[in-house]
Amino acid sequence: MPSRSMSALYATLVVLFLANAMFYTVQATERAVLLRFGEVVEADLKPGLHFKIPLVHEVRRFDGRLQVSDSERTEFLTKESKFLIIDAYVMWRVNDVKRYFTATGGLALEAESRLMPLVRDGLKNRVSERDVHEVVAGQREQLMLNLTKAVNTVAMREFGIEVVDVRVKRVDFPQSTVESIYNRMRTEREREAREHRAQGTEMSDRIKSEADRQQRVILADAYRQAETLRGEGDAQVALIARKAFGQDTEFYSFYRSLQAYRNSFNRSDDVLVLKSDSEFLKYMRKPGK
Repeated sequence: MPSRSMSALYATLVVLFLANAMFYTVQATERAVLLRFGEVVEADLKPGLHFKIPLVHEVRRFDGRLQVSDSERTEFLTKESKFLIIDAYVMWRVNDVKRYFTATGGLALEAESRLMPLVRDGLKNRVSERDVHEVVAGQREQLMLNLTKAVNTVAMREFGIEVVDVRVKRVDFPQSTVESIYNRMRTEREREAREHRAQGTEMSDRIKSEADRQQRVILADAYRQAETLRGEGDAQVALIARKAFGQDTEFYSFYRSLQAYRNSFNRSDDVLVLKSDSEFLKYMRKPGK
């Protein structure tokens, strides 16, 4: 009984081994080829379960999904003879399985090593035909479309690879160029600052001059108005005094004499020599003398 169980177990293991050796599956995300002694006998196997002859057939599988490969940062010369450092990436996938396997052995690294030089050469040719503005912004989208189309044509023909898109991630200037641009920008900003300061000084002087002129005009106008008011006041005073003193001329003469006396003898040590019959002493003499 034990020997029969062991035999059944061995038979089961042999069947499983043969089934594993004779049948294989291809996933929906994979592309595969069937080889017979290293020669491709069936390319682009469909997803599902397949049969093969052990020790005769070999299955090679590849990732059929979209791949992304980064290009090295490389310096390119523009039409203006200026260097740009461009960092790009490529999106690709296997299209012709047989050609891809024949060209690269089914190795993704080998496919990238064949594809990246095409991208760099394409970038070099197209950047050399454009200036910095066109590469950075002006014609960047059109440049990428043309480059993708050109690289895809060669990659399909040579390696069975479909290039879906080529994109520039970043565009930089070399350090020496960056410093030169910075110095030029700083010089330009300093020039603009000097112009603004000069304009500000000129405007300040103009405003100050205008304020001084307005001050002189205002003061002159105020002085004129003050003099006019003073003259009008003096005229009114004289008119009032004339009306008041006109009612008694003798009293007005007496009042004027008192004012003259006060103005003449405003200090205790003042001395005034006059004749006794001087008109100045008219109101200081006793009546009848």
